[in-house]
Amino acid sequence: MSNYAEMLLSKIVDSNDVTALARYGVEESHLATEGERKALRFIKKYSAENGGSTPSPEVLAANVEDFTYLPQIEDSYEYLAKQIKGHAAKIGLKDLLENQFGRKFSSTSDGNILIDDLISELQQVKIRTSVREKVGLNLKTETESFLTEYQRRKEGKSFKIWKSKFPTINKAIGGYLSGNLYTFYGRSGRGKSVIVMEEALEAAMQGAKVLIWAMEMSEFEWVARAYSSLSARQGIFDAKIEGVDYDVGFDNKAMLTGKLSEEFEKALAVFLPTLNEMIPGEIILRAKDHIDFQDRSLKRLESDIREIGADFVVVDAFYHLDYEKNTSRTTGGDAANTSMKLNRIAGYTQATVAAITQAEELKGGGKDDEGNRELSLPERSEAKKTSALLEDATNLIAIDSLDGTALVGINKGRNGGEGIVAELLYMPNYGLVRELETGQAAASQFDF
Repeated sequence: MSNYAEMLLSKIVDSNDVTALARYGVEESHLATEGERKALRFIKKYSAENGGSTPSPEVLAANVEDFTYLPQIEDSYEYLAKQIKGHAAKIGLKDLLENQFGRKFSSTSDGNILIDDLISELQQVKIRTSVREKVGLNLKTETESFLTEYQRRKEGKSFKIWKSKFPTINKAIGGYLSGNLYTFYGRSGRGKSVIVMEEALEAAMQGAKVLIWAMEMSEFEWVARAYSSLSARQGIFDAKIEGVDYDVGFDNKAMLTGKLSEEFEKALAVFLPTLNEMIPGEIILRAKDHIDFQDRSLKRLESDIREIGADFVVVDAFYHLDYEKNTSRTTGGDAANTSMKLNRIAGYTQATVAAITQAEELKGGGKDDEGNRELSLPERSEAKKTSALLEDATNLIAIDSLDGTALVGINKGRNGGEGIVAELLYMPNYGLVRELETGQAAASQFDF
């Protein structure tokens, strides 16, 4: 190898700039010889003991015999660091393929696991040997990049907002922004999956590529719900609710049990071919009964997002993910680490991620002494599994439903909206889930 490390360290000494090591991330592991590593250690030690100054060439030579000082190096730090790390990457790749991967290849029978492991290890080698060209953004001088990004967002090229199906939510938070994590939660059986499905379908109607990880429902269950909702949007059937006509969809329970009437079966056969033209976006579903859906790790989720170019992602439910390792060794650390990494995935893939979790159950099921229950959105403190999922989310959205009505409320709003609640007409069996107009009441009976 050429003496790029000696050139870099000599330039640092001449420029009295030990911070270049940190700026370009050059460490001992990137250097090829022991002499170079000794020189780096000595420069850092000297600097720490002498107010940040670097040693003179003479002092360096006196303390590190097997290092050659090279004066007047004019090449840039960036160029020298790239050469050093490029060689380190080559050495790391050689070691990976000849040693580490060779051992795994002999002991692992599943080729797909080997490929995933190899990709992961290669990514780690690349990360360890990449060169940062600069640290962060200079707010005073780099204003042009802001104006460029502003224009791209104005034109809808780099930033997307997926509108909620519910006007009050849109007014409160402006819609669901790309690159953000949103946490939806509610007590068991209160409509979390239905509400989030409605938001996902709404995004698809706006042209989004939607990825669904339905880890609590079979394919047929989820699709039947979706068909009820989509057919209601088309107004397949009319229903009268307390004297008011509403457009509703196919009976979800009848589809699940194979008990649609002959007339409705014919209508379903006519409706389904219209979906391709009806939905501008795409909806890709992974369900709990899919044989190829055993890997529920964040690595697999990120791969799916990238493979289909997903814009809107539903994780139903968060606690069914394969959690990350508990590196903090604290109670709940595995869930917290998973939440943090899920938020990162949303950020660097620029997907909108809707994660569903449960709320703590109330004592007695939230019923009064007479056994009656009222609509009651859970508090922030009632989010189960991990407080990190609450903290990492841009918005914490609470859900409850009862007797044909549902509430959707903002319990945390990073950009405002806290305390805002939307009241919904909630008849998911007929695909009828929409915000109530002022003064409108939900009904429990349909008159066909």
